[in-house]
Amino acid sequence: EPSFPEIEGAIDALVYCPGSINLKPFRGLKLADFQHDLTINYLGAVKTIKNYLPNLKESEHASITLFSTVAVQKGMHFHSSIAGAKGAVEGLTVSLAAELAPSIRVNCIAPSLTKSKISNFILKNEKMAESIAKMHPLKRLGEGSDSSSVANFLLSDNSSWITGQILGVDGGRSSLT
Repeated sequence: EPSFPEIEGAIDALVYCPGSINLKPFRGLKLADFQHDLTINYLGAVKTIKNYLPNLKESEHASITLFSTVAVQKGMHFHSSIAGAKGAVEGLTVSLAAELAPSIRVNCIAPSLTKSKISNFILKNEKMAESIAKMHPLKRLGEGSDSSSVANFLLSDNSSWITGQILGVDGGRSSLT
């Protein structure tokens, strides 16, 4: 069970953004792999939100931002475990957005492959990184700042009319060919 730091008073913003990249063919995945991805991505979000929901309810402008992946909407080989877990996160996003409105907004960012420690095992091969970048209409890989700037916007009052949205921060990969 995760332990959560106790916070007194209102919380205006909550971001849940851990992830996992478990890329294996479906036949090579064990039930434990699916459970691991669900535990980190979906159940972790549920537990975190449940823990801090009383604090969020004390705020006048609370916002929750969760993270998914482009692989939920764009079928991709070897993504069944992570896409399933992140699909649950997207379902949680829209369900909670409906349930917690109008006092708490809930949105989700669905990035494509982003340069990070977690993706280094894929991107350390320069030819592979170039090939993946070319799959995106914007012909580059994501940077952490691409998603963090969208998260900052979603948590701010500048997005006060946005809730229940899954925003692709994916270089166009989810919707363009």
